[in-house]
Amino acid sequence: MRVQDAAEQALEKMGLSNQQPALPAQSLLELWQQALSDSADLPSFTCLGQTLSYAQVDRMADRAAAYFHSQFNLQAGDRIAVQLPNLLQYPIVVVAAWKLGLVIVNTNPMYTHRELVHQFNDSGAKAVVVLDQFYDTLVAALPETGIEHVVVTRAIDLLPQPKKTVLVGMTKLLGKRPKLPASGFTAFTDLVGGSGAADYPLHKPALDEICALQYTGGTTGVSKGVMLTQSSIMHNIAQALAMVNVGDNSIMNNTVVSPLPLYHIYAYMLSMGLIPATRGHSLLIPDPRNISAFVGAIKNVKFEMFCGLNSLFVSLMQDKGFQKLDFSALNKTLSGGMALMDSVANDWQQLTGCIVSEGYGMTESSPIISMNPAGFEKIGSAGIPIPGTEIKVVDDSGVEQEVGGVGELVVRGAQVMRGYWQREEQTAEVVVDGWLHTGDIVTVDADGYIKIVDRLKDMIIVSGFNVYPNELEQALTQHPEVLECAAIGVADEKAGEVVKMFVVASDSSLTEEQVIEFCKSNMAGYKVPKFVEFRDDLPKTNVGKVLRKELKAEEKAKA
Repeated sequence: MRVQDAAEQALEKMGLSNQQPALPAQSLLELWQQALSDSADLPSFTCLGQTLSYAQVDRMADRAAAYFHSQFNLQAGDRIAVQLPNLLQYPIVVVAAWKLGLVIVNTNPMYTHRELVHQFNDSGAKAVVVLDQFYDTLVAALPETGIEHVVVTRAIDLLPQPKKTVLVGMTKLLGKRPKLPASGFTAFTDLVGGSGAADYPLHKPALDEICALQYTGGTTGVSKGVMLTQSSIMHNIAQALAMVNVGDNSIMNNTVVSPLPLYHIYAYMLSMGLIPATRGHSLLIPDPRNISAFVGAIKNVKFEMFCGLNSLFVSLMQDKGFQKLDFSALNKTLSGGMALMDSVANDWQQLTGCIVSEGYGMTESSPIISMNPAGFEKIGSAGIPIPGTEIKVVDDSGVEQEVGGVGELVVRGAQVMRGYWQREEQTAEVVVDGWLHTGDIVTVDADGYIKIVDRLKDMIIVSGFNVYPNELEQALTQHPEVLECAAIGVADEKAGEVVKMFVVASDSSLTEEQVIEFCKSNMAGYKVPKFVEFRDDLPKTNVGKVLRKELKAEEKAKA
């Protein structure tokens, strides 16, 4: 049996067609405006104890859009980088960008100087909105970029008095408040603080318009901007809505715990698309690594939905405060971004009473490809392809495999990206005749469920973040005492994988600590190797290409 036939039969059992569901709106802005029209006073986002309704977010987004237009002269199609963790400022800036037709360039706040320069220059971003604690790194990078305008916000900017005054005092006392220069940037409070009419040309986006450049290594190590259009994201929202509302299930007006970073495509689509589409309420967690603060933020809230991933579930379940929470309202837990371990899924269900629905996707597919629908979960699988998605499993020669066969998953559907920004050749390598080659080795069972077997590409997934060996190796070989190196992923109970770096040094005095410190100054924290092993040489092909597969095999043999 063809794997596509198995997938279609699975959807039919759930009462769903494999046809692409109708779009709930023609753009993300129209979707937001629909929520505003019938749910203006409902809560939309909560963070640091402050809740904003849909109307409050929209009013501040109007002010920001007017400022972007009048003071920065930003026009439809211009790129704006959003370098923020999960704060209320994030949706305000994004909705403002939608209103003007700006292209969102989601930027990891933890990026280093080198990573910022590459992403800003590649995207051609004209403006950036950044949290104050990351300002110094940004300023160091600015002279090498084309960024013209910088907006700086503090985490407390939108908090009411007296809470703001109390927190200002605490941060001063603890020395955690960065010192900012007197000029050279625009304060976020100026962006949203106007009192007059918010005057700007409201953009009406076309369905095929690019609305986001989401950076990823794709199938190679050079970070590339995935061109996501209104069409690709809106089609993916429609597909996801069909799956989460199977049978008697509904996520309308759900309160959703949202700890995953909004600059990641998984969280972006959920919190800025799927949740507004269902008039939901997102509880934003700025720093999910701070488990005590995380638990404190949700302990007095009845939440129906939780979005997470394997490493986060592990950390939470080890916390005594989390173990005591009231999970009586929780009826849906979504997992994505990295493989979910069976033991973690079972422990979560035992603790919370809620089964985990694992999904699978990639940036290039906006991002969802498959999901486990409520009531039809199969632990250990990535679910079944969502409606409107065609799949094939092909071997190394491109021969299509039947149910039970193993090969690369290729996907076709309206959620597939337009391509990589300004990289036609690399786009053509990944999207062939309309089929997206995922680089993941899978098998599909007779019930239509996808199981990830391995990755064709060498990508490492650390706590849901894609890490590309080529990029790490290029960065480390800048060290004057590193002749060559190779990065692989090794299994980690909490993060899924961590980076191990094999190094051939020109100076035998080079230490593991020195390598790690160099990496810390040149790459985001999650990319820094956890382990370093020095070698006299690295295994290579006869043309000199490093054989990461051999290094991986050696590590597996040790385990």
